Amino acid sequence: MQDLLLDKTHDETRQGEAFAPAFNGITSNRKHFYIESYGCAMNFADSEVVASILQNEGFAATTEPALADLILINTCSIREKAEMTVRKRLTEFRSIKRSNPGLIVGVLGCMAERLKATFIEEEKLVDLVVGPDAYRSLPGLIEEANGGQKGVNVLLSREETYADIAPIRLNSNGVTAFVSIMRGCNNMCSFCVVPFTRGRERSRNAASIVAECTTLFNDGYREVTLLGQNVDSYHWIDEQNDQTVTFAKLMEMVALISPLLRVRFSTSHPKDITDDVLYTIAKYENICNYIHLPVQSGSSRVLQMMNRTYSREWYIAKVDRIRELLPGCGLSTDMITGFCTETEEEHQQSLSLMEYCQFDLAYMYFYSERPGTLAARRFADDVPLDVKKRRLAEMVALYRGHSLISMQKDLGKTFKVLVEGNSKKDENELHGRTDHNKVVVFPKQHYKKGDYVMVNITRCTAGTLLGVPVN
Repeated sequence: MQDLLLDKTHDETRQGEAFAPAFNGITSNRKHFYIESYGCAMNFADSEVVASILQNEGFAATTEPALADLILINTCSIREKAEMTVRKRLTEFRSIKRSNPGLIVGVLGCMAERLKATFIEEEKLVDLVVGPDAYRSLPGLIEEANGGQKGVNVLLSREETYADIAPIRLNSNGVTAFVSIMRGCNNMCSFCVVPFTRGRERSRNAASIVAECTTLFNDGYREVTLLGQNVDSYHWIDEQNDQTVTFAKLMEMVALISPLLRVRFSTSHPKDITDDVLYTIAKYENICNYIHLPVQSGSSRVLQMMNRTYSREWYIAKVDRIRELLPGCGLSTDMITGFCTETEEEHQQSLSLMEYCQFDLAYMYFYSERPGTLAARRFADDVPLDVKKRRLAEMVALYRGHSLISMQKDLGKTFKVLVEGNSKKDENELHGRTDHNKVVVFPKQHYKKGDYVMVNITRCTAGTLLGVPVN
């Protein structure tokens, strides 16, 4: 998959963001690390774990790679374009290493696991290659690299959740935070590398999740996003209290920390989201009415080839159920065009499914084969590139129309908005989100970051609601 196209106002994925936590500051007697992350929210959350491990080893953060003793790139393998971007970025660090021969450069994350020692062999610049389950080994590998020994640790684990590590919030707005609740994935979707790069599903201790969310709330955060490749598969056996914690129960536990703490989650697999989850969302005002429910295709035959384990009709029934129990719930999705053997008629089925569902947000890609996946081994990537791109353009155009309609439906309504900071375009305005995950911009007046503000919507674009505060 590649070439993500969507309204950037709502973009929940990020590319190449340099991180530095609040303790950043150059001091003469400390070594410094620079970390840059690509891909999904899980990678960005992992970078916060890495920052915590490095801080405990005496490192401080910097936002300037030229000032770093250690440069790390946390990578994504889900799309070919992301891998190409990382390789290009590595070449840009060569000049820094020439002027600082003692600099250590490391590749972390999914791309590190997938390519393993290839990075050491092909990218002579790279000293460390560390997979998503091996971050605890970083201090030892760094020490070895200082002695001239290149290091690789990409072993996957069935137990590692980093539950005992308090993440360092990197470039945080102080209002919203990611909290990982599980790692890995058992869904062998034929197009996806995640089961091979992040391993099997394992859930994190529920008590540690609640403790982390409680700490965040006490530190002034007002929204947490519970993260997992498939959050609905969360399953923890609390032996001390003799109970099983499901995802619905976990959401409730976090929501009960305080009514002032908003709870979001991502991502749900359509086959696993239960009525219990929907009832829990409906029960608690501070659990956001927004569900990311990737469908990938509108064709039952293509879905079968993708090993998604549901049909077009089943997915539509699930959407109907969500809207029955949660009227007005925000709904987003992922779509792939040009998957192996996809016909023009099947492409039209994807468009008609989007027409039926009227998604508030859609992440859209054209298919690109990922080495090692089931699709790469079983199917020919036989849809011409120009056809893939044309189909993607048609899908994007349809989505943009739906996005505008969705925004227009909110004109005249009043929403509770959590302020995340100043508007990027005007420092006299603030921006935040509704619980449906729509971005709202409004005059600052006396409000500040972290406030909940009731905002009446007066105007909109295809990606942003504009309004005025009301008492």
